[in-house]
Amino acid sequence: MRNLITFFVFLLSYSGISQTSEVDSLSVALAFQNADNAKVDTSLKLIKKLYTLKDYNRAIKYIVESEKLCSELKHHKGIAEIAYYKALIYAAKNDYINAINGYETSKSLFISLNDTLGIAKVNNSIGLIEMKRGNYKKGLQHSLSAIEELEKKHLKKDLRDAYKHLAQAYQHIAAYDKAIEFNLKTLKTQNQLNDVLGANESYRYLAELYSIKKENRKAIEYYEKALQGLDAENDTIACIIYPKLGGEYLQFNDFENATKYLTKGYDISHEQKNKTGQLIALNNLGHLNLQQNRLHIAEKQLMEAGEIAKATNNNTELLKHFKLMRALDSTQKRFERAFVWQRHYYDLQKNLNKELASMAGLSTILLELDADLENDDLLLKNNLSNTTGHTLDSKTRFNRLQIIFYALLLALAVVSTFLILIYLKRNHSIKYLREVKEKNIEIELQNKAFLEQTQHLESVNNVKDKLFSIVSHDLKDSLSSINGFIDLLRDGSLSREEFDGLIPELSENANNASLLLFNLLNWSKSQMQSLEPKPSLFDIQEVFEEKIRLIEGRMENKGITLIDKSIRDFAYADRSMVEIIIQNLLANAAKFCSKGDTVTISNHINNGNCIISIADSGLGISKNNIDKLFKKDSSFTTIGTKDEKGTGLGLTICKELIDLNHGEIWVESTVNVGSTFYVQLPKSKPNKGDKS
Repeated sequence: MRNLITFFVFLLSYSGISQTSEVDSLSVALAFQNADNAKVDTSLKLIKKLYTLKDYNRAIKYIVESEKLCSELKHHKGIAEIAYYKALIYAAKNDYINAINGYETSKSLFISLNDTLGIAKVNNSIGLIEMKRGNYKKGLQHSLSAIEELEKKHLKKDLRDAYKHLAQAYQHIAAYDKAIEFNLKTLKTQNQLNDVLGANESYRYLAELYSIKKENRKAIEYYEKALQGLDAENDTIACIIYPKLGGEYLQFNDFENATKYLTKGYDISHEQKNKTGQLIALNNLGHLNLQQNRLHIAEKQLMEAGEIAKATNNNTELLKHFKLMRALDSTQKRFERAFVWQRHYYDLQKNLNKELASMAGLSTILLELDADLENDDLLLKNNLSNTTGHTLDSKTRFNRLQIIFYALLLALAVVSTFLILIYLKRNHSIKYLREVKEKNIEIELQNKAFLEQTQHLESVNNVKDKLFSIVSHDLKDSLSSINGFIDLLRDGSLSREEFDGLIPELSENANNASLLLFNLLNWSKSQMQSLEPKPSLFDIQEVFEEKIRLIEGRMENKGITLIDKSIRDFAYADRSMVEIIIQNLLANAAKFCSKGDTVTISNHINNGNCIISIADSGLGISKNNIDKLFKKDSSFTTIGTKDEKGTGLGLTICKELIDLNHGEIWVESTVNVGSTFYVQLPKSKPNKGDKS
C-alpha cells in the first residue's frame, strides 16, 4: 500500500510540473493574441489552471484584465465564467459575502444564456459553501438541484465534492440512510478518479454510519477496508478505527478479535495521547471484561473511561459509560450505586434525545425539499422576460406602470453604477494594500539579511582584532626571547656552557610559542565557522601515548611526575579534534604545576560514554575563576608557575570542539590542592534527538 501511495505522490509531482508548464504556455499565447474571442478563451483556460494550482493572486490579476476584455467584446459567456471563478477564489479565501455575491452574479448571467451546466456548477458551489457554514437547508437545496446536470455531463470531480458534502450534511441531521446513499456514490466516484485517500475516508464514514444503524457486519467490513488502506505511520486515524472495530466484534461476542483490536487500539491511543481513542477503547474493554466476569479490571477501566469522557465532553461515550457502570454495580449487587448510574444515564439520554428530535425535525423538512431549483431559476427568467409582454385592461394603468418600470430601471442603473464604482474602488484599494504589504515584507527581509551580514562582519572583524592583539603581545614575546638567544649565540656573547644552561628556557619559550600558534589557528578557524567534525571510532590510549611524547620533556624540565593510568578504550568522535583537546589539557596541567607535583591521566566507561580525566596537584583554581572558564566570548588566562603566558583560548577551543562532538567538559578544583578536568565523549553515533 505504501508503494501505491508513493506512486500517486510521484504522479502528483509530475502533474504539478506539467501544469506549471501549461500555465507558462498559456501566458505566452495570451500575450501574442489579438483582442478577440480566442484571447478570451485562452484567458479563461489560464484562470481555470491557476485556480486549480491555488495560485489565486495571479488568477485575480488575469480576471481583472479579462473582465475589461470581455466587456469590450460583449462576451457574455466569458463574463459569466470569470464571475464564477472570482467567486470560487473568494470562497477559497473564506470571504463568504463576496463569494455568494459572485455566485449570484454569475448565476444570473448563466440563466440569461440558458446555460444549464453553468447554473448547475454555480448551484453546487453555493451548496458547498452554505453547508460548510451550517446552513444545511439552503446548501442541500442548491447541491441537489445541481447533481442531475453534473451527472449528465459526467463531471466526476464536481460530483465527488457534491456527493461528499451532501453525505456529511445528511449525517449531521441524522438522516443516516441518505448519508449512506451519498457516501456510496462518493466512494464510487473516488474509485473512478483513483482518489485513494478520499476512498479511505469514505470507508470510515460508511463504517460509522452502519454502526449507528446496528448493521455491525457491514461496519466491520468497512472498518477493515479502512485499515487496509491506512498508511502504517498514520496512527492518529488508527487510534479511532481499532477500538471501534473491536467494539463491533464485541457485538457478536467474538472476544478473541475484540480483545486483539481493543488492546491494539488502546496501546496506540495511549502512545499518541489520543484521548478519544483511549476513551472508546476503555469503554469497550470494560464491557468485554464485564461480560467475561473480570469485574475488578472492568471497574478500573470504566472509571478511567468516565474521567476522560467528562474531561473531553464526549456525551455519547459518557452515556455508554453510565450504562456499563449500572450493569457492573448490578452484577456486584451494589444496587444503590446502580440506581445512581441509572439516573445519570436517563438524564443524559433525555438531553441527547432532545437534540436528536430537533435534528429529526430538520431532517424531515430537508428531505421534503424541492430540489428542482434549476427549473425555478429558469422560470424566474421567463417571468422576467414576459413582464413587458403582459396586456393590461386599461391603457392608463399600462402607461402608469410603464413610467414606474422605467423609473425603477433608471434607479437600478444608478444604484448599479454606484455599486460598481464602490466595487472597483474597493478592488483598487485591496490591490494597493496588498502591494504595500508585499513591499514591506520584502524590505523587512532585506533588512534582516543586511543585519545578519553586518553581525557576521563584526564578528569576523572582532576575531581579526583579537588575533592581532594576541600576536602583538604574547606570541611576539615568546618569539623575541628565542631570537634574543639566537643573536647572543651568533655574536659569540655566550659560551657553549652558558648556552647549554639556557637550552631548557629556550625550549620552554619555543613550546609556548608553538602552543600559542596552535591555539590561535584552531580558535580563529572555529570563529570563522569552518570546523566540521569527521567522527570515527578510535583508541583513546593511542592519543594519550602520542601527546605524552610531546609534553614529557617539558614536564621533566619542570620536575613534574607524569602518571599514566590510561586503558585501551574507544570513543566515537573526530580524532584530530580530540588530540587538540588532550594536548591543551596536558599543557594546562604542566603550566600550573611546580617541581615535585604530579599529573595523572586516566579514562573509564560510564553509562555507555568514554570519560577522560587529566588531574594535577598544582596551584588549583578558585571558585570565581572556574566560572570564567569555557566561555565563548572570554579570553581569561593566568600566569603559570614559571611565568608562562597564554592566550586564554585553550579551554574555549576545547569546549567548542567537545560540543561539536556531542560531548561535555567540566572541572573539579581546590586551591593549592590541584585540579581535575573531565571530558565525556560518546562511544557510538548519537541519535538525532540527542544533545549536540
